[in-house]
Amino acid sequence: MVVEVLMVVGVLALPVPALVLGSRRLLHRSGRNTDERSERMELALLVLGRLIGLLLLAGLSGITLLSCIGGLVKGVDVPSLVYVFFVADLLVATLVVLTIGRLVRPPRRRRASPGPR
Repeated sequence: MVVEVLMVVGVLALPVPALVLGSRRLLHRSGRNTDERSERMELALLVLGRLIGLLLLAGLSGITLLSCIGGLVKGVDVPSLVYVFFVADLLVATLVVLTIGRLVRPPRRRRASPGPR
């Protein structure tokens, strides 16, 4: 019972915020010019990869939460595959946070040199 509660807390602590953060920045561009066809294809593949990762994260989180909460309510043990899904969920959430969720600030513009004094 304690393990299921810890798994629910673990899913609510990292994968659910990663899912929210990743979905907000799904279509975020890096600021490059996308005039050429190859750059548009690159952006499309990037968005497709992010979407697949977020769908995987949502599926793993949903299965883990549903199984653990159902096991707590009914008072039965969860199947052993749920533990594998929980670890995979944490790993995918870490991947999403490190790739999609990081804040990339544009480099600050340097002030113009004052010239010779």
